Amino acid sequence: MQQFSIRNVIGKPLLWRSLIYHQIRKNHGEVKEVLHRPIKKILVANRGEIAIRVFRACTELGIRSVAVYSDQDKMHMHRQKADESYLIGKGLPPVQAYLNIPEIIKISQENEVDAIHPGYGFLSERADFAQACIAAGIRFIGPSPVVMEKMADKVSARKSAIAADVKVVPGTDTPVTDLKAATDFVKDHGLPIILKAAYGGGGRGMRVVRKIEEFEELFKRAVSEATSAFGNGAIFIEKFIEKPRHIEVQILGDNYGNVVHLFERDCSVQRRHQKVVEIAPAQNFSPSIRNKMTADAVRLAKSVGYQNAGTVEFLVDEKGDYYFIEVNARLQVEHTVTEEITGIDLVQSQIKLSEGYSLPELGMPQDHIHMKGCAIQCRVTTEDPAKNFQPDTGRLEVFRSGEGFGIRLDGASAFAGAVISPYYDSLLVKVIAHSKDLPATASKMNRALREFRIRGVKTNIPFLLNVLENPKFLSGTIDTNFIDENPLLFQFEATQNRAQKLLRYVGEVMVNGPSTPLATNLKPFDIEPQVPEVPAGFKPSKGFRDVLLREGPEAFSKAIRNHKGLLLMDTTFRDAHQSLLATRVRSYDLLKISPFVAHNFNNFFSLENWGGATFDVAMRFLHECPWERLQSMRNLIPNIPFQMLLRGANAVGYTSYPDNVVFKFCELAKQCGMDIFRVFDSLNYLPNLFLGMEAAGKAGGVVEGAISYTGDVSNPKRTKYDLNYYLKLSDELVKAGTHILGIKDMAGLLKPQAAKLLITALRDRHPDIPIHVHTHDTAGAGVACTLACSEASADIVDVAVDSMSGMTSQPSMGAVVACLSGTDRDTGISLEKVSQYSAFWEQTRTLYAPFECTVTMKSGNADVYENEIPGGQYTNLQFQAFSLGLGEHFEKVKKAYAEANKLLGDLIKVTPTSKVVGDLAQFMVQNKLSAKEIEERAEDLSFPSSVIEFMQGYLGVPYGGFAEPLRSKILKNMSKIEGRPGESLPPLDFSALKAELEDKHGITLDEFDVMSAAMYPKVCDDFLAFRNTYGPVECLNTRIFLVGPKVAEEFEVNIEKGKTLHIKTLAVSEGKNSAGEREVFFELNGQLRSVFIRDKSVKEEIHVRPKADKNKKGSVGAPMPGSVIEVKVEEG
Repeated sequence: MQQFSIRNVIGKPLLWRSLIYHQIRKNHGEVKEVLHRPIKKILVANRGEIAIRVFRACTELGIRSVAVYSDQDKMHMHRQKADESYLIGKGLPPVQAYLNIPEIIKISQENEVDAIHPGYGFLSERADFAQACIAAGIRFIGPSPVVMEKMADKVSARKSAIAADVKVVPGTDTPVTDLKAATDFVKDHGLPIILKAAYGGGGRGMRVVRKIEEFEELFKRAVSEATSAFGNGAIFIEKFIEKPRHIEVQILGDNYGNVVHLFERDCSVQRRHQKVVEIAPAQNFSPSIRNKMTADAVRLAKSVGYQNAGTVEFLVDEKGDYYFIEVNARLQVEHTVTEEITGIDLVQSQIKLSEGYSLPELGMPQDHIHMKGCAIQCRVTTEDPAKNFQPDTGRLEVFRSGEGFGIRLDGASAFAGAVISPYYDSLLVKVIAHSKDLPATASKMNRALREFRIRGVKTNIPFLLNVLENPKFLSGTIDTNFIDENPLLFQFEATQNRAQKLLRYVGEVMVNGPSTPLATNLKPFDIEPQVPEVPAGFKPSKGFRDVLLREGPEAFSKAIRNHKGLLLMDTTFRDAHQSLLATRVRSYDLLKISPFVAHNFNNFFSLENWGGATFDVAMRFLHECPWERLQSMRNLIPNIPFQMLLRGANAVGYTSYPDNVVFKFCELAKQCGMDIFRVFDSLNYLPNLFLGMEAAGKAGGVVEGAISYTGDVSNPKRTKYDLNYYLKLSDELVKAGTHILGIKDMAGLLKPQAAKLLITALRDRHPDIPIHVHTHDTAGAGVACTLACSEASADIVDVAVDSMSGMTSQPSMGAVVACLSGTDRDTGISLEKVSQYSAFWEQTRTLYAPFECTVTMKSGNADVYENEIPGGQYTNLQFQAFSLGLGEHFEKVKKAYAEANKLLGDLIKVTPTSKVVGDLAQFMVQNKLSAKEIEERAEDLSFPSSVIEFMQGYLGVPYGGFAEPLRSKILKNMSKIEGRPGESLPPLDFSALKAELEDKHGITLDEFDVMSAAMYPKVCDDFLAFRNTYGPVECLNTRIFLVGPKVAEEFEVNIEKGKTLHIKTLAVSEGKNSAGEREVFFELNGQLRSVFIRDKSVKEEIHVRPKADKNKKGSVGAPMPGSVIEVKVEEG
């Protein structure tokens, strides 16, 4: 096959191009004179990738190129690729700028342009433009105006086809401009019909009408669209052929009557008549049909005297019959695939033909044109296929193309920093693949598209990939209904875009400060905590979880009870940091130490690492998924049972939920690796407790029914919560089937003597049930209490590693291990390993300095025996007091807490009832109210909502009933809940909630996301939106996450196994753009990237156009500028 190159096209060195010469050639026995008129300078009356395509051909041929550009395109690449460029259409609308014929001619004349290439679209099929060029003495690179006029008018083209004996589809003989004429055609020929713009293509001004009631509206829309796009609203009407293949034949004609074809292209993959994927040649196409069709195309072109490049288009029905539909008298977008299979440069050919060369001179007699292999073109556009191909606009933050052998890219806007405007076509780049056959070419294209990384705007790449992988597409036989009949093409894998999202987060923190509020003025230490080594290649030793998995909850419970030593539950992963660091410890640090824990503490009873406040804090402040945290920990710690805190019927929330939500929650928790459910109720309200226990048991978990402890069983004066109260409660829990009996001393009120009394009585009462004691070290007596529990035959106690113990946290693990070492209650834990474990957390704790409780709390305080504030809340109340400007009055807050507790009837105080008491206490201090004033003025005060809801019964019924008459005064005529709060709630429809969330956030969600939304609707909404914007921030190290990096700092981010991002911060711009944004510069894996971040400190007025709110029904965003055709709504 002859290759089309510069030398064999010109036939002379480039030095000779300035010559004008004559040549004699023989044509069909006649001698004709051939005039060669070299072109020196070409102006391209177009924009984008086709302009650049022509400029490249000019450069290769030694011709100077000229670009024109609209004001909206002043930053566009095509103006930079030309030798000269000139602004056009200043003050005109974006499209009209490129339709301004007088100005284009003027610029050409002023700059010695001797030829104009129209590209495609815009003026490319306007005969008056071609005529204006010729009248100005400028060559038009395309057919003659006469031929253009004949071919651009689909009715004239149709007549020409009939005259050339080419079969046509039944249709109107002349363009239709009014509704009546169109209606007459429908009456004569029936439906379906197709409306087409008579003076343009590209799918614009085209509508299919199948129902008579839609006819008038669709006709008006087609006319309006044609008028807007082509300046002429005339419509051509044809009978519509169902399920056709759209085949087009590429032709070339010279000035001497020669016309050749370059075979055909299959353009059947269309959406709304707009081509999406093109293939050359057509697959599974009969050679006889190919020969007839190409011969018809050539015959038609010769009959009208066609010159230069063009396309003759046909529809092929299911029987193989084909019909002429139109001629595109210009270069086509998809000309590239023809170039690939024939080796012929169509743009250079256009230029050479315009210079007067004949097809034989160019080495292109028909018998020299052959096709080799298969080519596919995919148009990568900035359209969102998930939103009905809505055009997207914005800045390309990242652009990385797919390249390699057999791949060609034709683009113009494809570079990082390019701004995709709403004014023009959404084409970003054309990707062309060429290989031996369709499957090989599709595979090559698939690979190339998967290499693309485009960030900042949506693209149609996910859709294109689905097309390329579709079996019907790969079979090669498709019709124009292919997209409509394959809904699976619109099921997309979510793109992750993790790196750019993380850069956006880091930039946000650098410009606007921490994303999570910091409780103190301290900054995280700039250290990297050292993780103790674990043996590589060895699995951790078996632990109690192996017993549980092998034998089930009942046998597990017996094994625990038969164990001789004291078993420990480590709270470091949950309650310890909840008490000391405001629950802010991140998965990043928990997972770093997890392998060490698995390998060195296999004889832990359990690891408390989930539930309680960690669930909502993970989403609300740490922007992490709590379910992913649990799954990740389970993967690293397979041998130690996990334990969570379940608030009975409140699950991990602060309110009541439908019963099916609680049951489903426990099921999912078990599925993610949870083993033991410590079930409690903030009021020891048995109906709530029983529901939680039943849910945990049904999920297959170990049930630890826990009694919340308050008061002092060793003090005979404290009669409300005496020993008999706890014994009766324990009887109920054992009767309900608890596997383990828990004592939850959330405030550290259990004194050593009380512990001995209570645990001894419980052991005597229930000799076969393991007893598990939880306490806090707020008063400093935690270790003594724990040892007393051990002496009284408790089976399990809670401790925290030394550097995370003490004060409002749990007793010291090392102290308990050391005190029992060598006794019959020896824990079996290595004190050396505890020290290594503690050293890691001692370093890690410095990263959480902004939440460090020791800023305001320097030691434990025995006044907890008076105020009874739970450990975690004690820390939080201090922080809250300081944040409200009451830091110096914290002693008043503690005193008010005790008074508030008495006002409410001496409650058991644990989340959420502790919050009720705390809110009332803060309310009293802020408003300087005494307990007496509260009682006297209750009817007139606006109490905190938590207090009102408690009094209504939303948390259950407190032991001894509600405080009266305070309750009646507060509630007045408000409603009250009778019985268990969640009992009357209807079941939650998880499927409906999932659909609602996916519609709101535009992403695919799983059942864990749905459960998070069921627990915390607003928090989950915010979390999903945050993650969608900023990505997996849990992968960032803690200092970077909290306060961001320093300028010029380098750091790594492991986003998954084997994928590490190397990031360096370069600079933050001092100035702001018109939107009040600063540009933050990074180096990512050695490549420059930047993000624009709105500076929230900007005070000057920024004009921001209102945007559609996706959360408001009826709020509709326009994807691009346009005109309102008709308003269907009337006032009222």
